[in-house]
Amino acid sequence: MESNRQKKIASVLQKDLVDVLQGSASRNGLKGIIISVTKVKVTVDLSNAKVYLSFFPTDRAKELLAGIKQNSPLIKHELAQRTKHQLRRMPDLDFYIDDSLEYIDQIDRSLKGLDNPIENPDLLDKRKKK
Repeated sequence: MESNRQKKIASVLQKDLVDVLQGSASRNGLKGIIISVTKVKVTVDLSNAKVYLSFFPTDRAKELLAGIKQNSPLIKHELAQRTKHQLRRMPDLDFYIDDSLEYIDQIDRSLKGLDNPIENPDLLDKRKKK
């Protein structure tokens, strides 16, 4: 269970990360791309933060995530400048793609009968054999 301190730090990071990422996206000429920070989870020792990102359009998500990971030190520095009066130490940032919205959309499409996995088995993820 998360402590109140972890939750507070996570919400501060989430709020400021949105500004940092959207600002850098617009500065780098990425018009029409929406980056949202869906969740931030901070470890108990407050040294690491897992940041879950959602991208629109989703087809460039992997490419954008790679760019964000590459610029992680710069993002951490800018975030530290913004939160220097709220946080003593800036946690290390680990970025992940949050594909839960895409997953929900797939379920929704299946329930509406648009994508029927029985008629088209290619829609299902291939299970790994043990």
